[in-house]
Amino acid sequence: MKTVAIAGASGYVGGELLRLIAAHPGLTLVAATANSNAGATVGSLHPHLIEFADVVLKETTPANLTGADIVFLALPHTTSAEVAAWLGEDQIVLDCGADFRLESAEQWFKFYGTEHQGTWAYGMPELVLADGSKQREKLIGAKRIAVPGCNVTAITLALAPLAKAGVIELDDIVSVLSVGTSGAGRTPKTNLLAAEVAESANAYGVGGIHRHTPEIEQNLSKASGGEVKISFTPVLVPMSRGILAVNTATLRGGDPRKALEDAYAGETFVKVLPAGEYPATASTLGANTCLIGVTVDAHANRVVVVSAIDNLVKGTAGAAIQSLNIALGLPEDTGLTVNAVAP
Repeated sequence: MKTVAIAGASGYVGGELLRLIAAHPGLTLVAATANSNAGATVGSLHPHLIEFADVVLKETTPANLTGADIVFLALPHTTSAEVAAWLGEDQIVLDCGADFRLESAEQWFKFYGTEHQGTWAYGMPELVLADGSKQREKLIGAKRIAVPGCNVTAITLALAPLAKAGVIELDDIVSVLSVGTSGAGRTPKTNLLAAEVAESANAYGVGGIHRHTPEIEQNLSKASGGEVKISFTPVLVPMSRGILAVNTATLRGGDPRKALEDAYAGETFVKVLPAGEYPATASTLGANTCLIGVTVDAHANRVVVVSAIDNLVKGTAGAAIQSLNIALGLPEDTGLTVNAVAP
């Protein structure tokens, strides 16, 4: 049994990590921390987490984190590096923020405006790489893992096999995502208040400025071995969780469906749907699953790949647990499910 601490347990990602840890037979929670919510109980912030309802959130300090075998960082971007520096080399640390995802210091500064703190093993096991391997091989025994962005996951899993197979043009990729409100975090924002979101859809991060852009391009470049350009626009929609990504690219040649099916044959958590079927976010709620539908728009000579995930599970907390399982040498699906919650 491994002991676990969560820094940032009051937020949506922290709450989802708590839910998954409760279902994991090899993990036991020893500390959950917060900043402004320190002193509150888990039940007051996450009333659905009955098992941990009486756990009191501690302050995020070295003393409250350094005793655990495993530490999850569910903190705002650009704040994880400071906390990670407190932790020992023998601890496994998984950052659910962006601090250690990018390899380019230049791209980090461009999109985040702070000094680059380094790059950790990237926590997307199914990512196909140009040399024919997958990212999971780099997670075996890893002590420091950077969990991918949720929008990044929906786009990368849909397009990386096509980029690797040479099926699509790499300089003409367009993705438009419908994103649930939990994807924007729990910190109150005027444009995300219930009255503003209800019965409305709002584009944000428009015009190539969204911080996930360089991460998506980094992944697709690793898959293809070439330079990639993407136009990516998320749209906030009135649902609590889930991402539906509609990804299109100019068809270069070959069979897009075969590329996807070959890439994900045998994968537990990525499923390519039969021809003519396309996923819905409701089919992924609570599951560590990415569902993919694909077709070719012959009129426009474009591949269309539709992917769906639960942004809090496969998009973040589930990806963290899956990557941790690999690092620990456990079965990859330990504590995770492919089945969605019934509507």
